[in-house]
Amino acid sequence: MNYQQQMKLKRWLNKPFLTYAFLGIQTVVFLLMFLSPTLDQWFYANGTMYGPRVAFLHEYWRLITPMFIHFGLSHFALNSVVLYFMGSQIEAIYGHGRFFLLYLLSGIMGNMASFAFNGPTTVAAGSSTALFGMFGAFLILGVHFRDNATIQGMVRQFVLFVAMNLLFGVFDQTIDIWGHVGGIVGGLLLGSSIALPHNKERYSIHERIIAGGIYIFLLVVLFLMGLKKYGLI
Repeated sequence: MNYQQQMKLKRWLNKPFLTYAFLGIQTVVFLLMFLSPTLDQWFYANGTMYGPRVAFLHEYWRLITPMFIHFGLSHFALNSVVLYFMGSQIEAIYGHGRFFLLYLLSGIMGNMASFAFNGPTTVAAGSSTALFGMFGAFLILGVHFRDNATIQGMVRQFVLFVAMNLLFGVFDQTIDIWGHVGGIVGGLLLGSSIALPHNKERYSIHERIIAGGIYIFLLVVLFLMGLKKYGLI
C-alpha cells in the first residue's frame, strides 16, 4: 500500500462510518416498509418490541431489531437527523468500537426496560432507545471532565434537551418513555465503563468496573421483572 492509499484509508477511518451504517440500515428498512405493505406488516409483526412474544416465544432478537424500525415518516426523519448529527459527534469522541457498543448496548437496555415496564399490549420500535444512550454517554463526560468549559457547556444543553424529551414523553402516551429511560441509563453506565480511548486516566478503574457491573445487573433484573410480569417466574 503506497502513501496515497494509506492517507485515503486513514481519512476514511476517521469518518463516522458506523453512524452512516446504522443510518443506512434504518433507511433501508423504512423504505421497504413504506414501499411494500407486506413487508411493513412483516417487520411490524416480527421486529418490534412486543413483550409477550419475548416472554413466551423467546424472540430475543426483539431487543435489537426495534432500533431499526420506525412508525411513519416523521418518526423516522426525526430519529435519523438526531442519529446523523449526534452519532457523528459521539463516534468521533469515543471511537468506532466504543460507539458501536454504546449504540447497541444502550438500545438493548432501553428495549429491556420496555419489556419490563410496558403493558402487554404495547408495541414499541425506534432508534430512540439507542439515541438516548448516546445522550447518556455524552452527559457522563460532564462528570469526568469538570474542568473543561466547552464540554460542560454542551452537557448543560443536552441535560435540558433530555429533560424536556422525558417530560414530553410522560404526557404523550405514544412515546415509549421506559425505552428512553432505559436507554439513557444504559448510556450513562456504558459511558463510564468503556471510558474514552485517549483519556483513560480520568476514569477510575474501580468506577469503570462498578458501572459495567451495574449495567449487567440491571439487564438481569429487568429481564426477570419482565418474566415475572407475564407470570413465568
